[in-house]
Amino acid sequence: MVPMRLHIPVSLRWSDLDAYQHVNNVEMLDLLQEARIEAFWRHEDVVDPLPTAVVDSGPTASTHTFVAHQEIEYLRPLEYTRRPILVEMWFGKLGGASIEVCYAVHDGRPGGVATSGDPLDSAPYVRASTTLVLVDAATGSPRRITDTERAVWEPYLDEPVKFRRR
Repeated sequence: MVPMRLHIPVSLRWSDLDAYQHVNNVEMLDLLQEARIEAFWRHEDVVDPLPTAVVDSGPTASTHTFVAHQEIEYLRPLEYTRRPILVEMWFGKLGGASIEVCYAVHDGRPGGVATSGDPLDSAPYVRASTTLVLVDAATGSPRRITDTERAVWEPYLDEPVKFRRR
């Protein structure tokens, strides 16, 4: 079975730019967070949610997520574009109570837009990974990934990001 990928469009804001007129390094982490929330958290007001959006969200959610580790590699500057950037996502690991979300950021140029499972034409601007721990909101303790979550997420399981500088 060929692993699948999610492709989440995220719009840039003027405030994402730095003095050099490209996306600031810290703002890039915020853009990845926006894509991650869209991809994996269930939102009651979304009409057609992604099938991977299975974690409850909001202040009354029974599960919280905590960032345990985050790593990012900037490959080239990303300048402002009115087209949404495309955040390609998959899982590098599904642990007992943790997940490793992997990313490749593309500029969303025509020809670079991909459907799930298809490679993108443009070289990535950023590669990154985030390890999240799923936590029971009532106890504050890590909780296991449910069978439902694992079944929905396993088709998106692939090799983790290979960083150049390691």
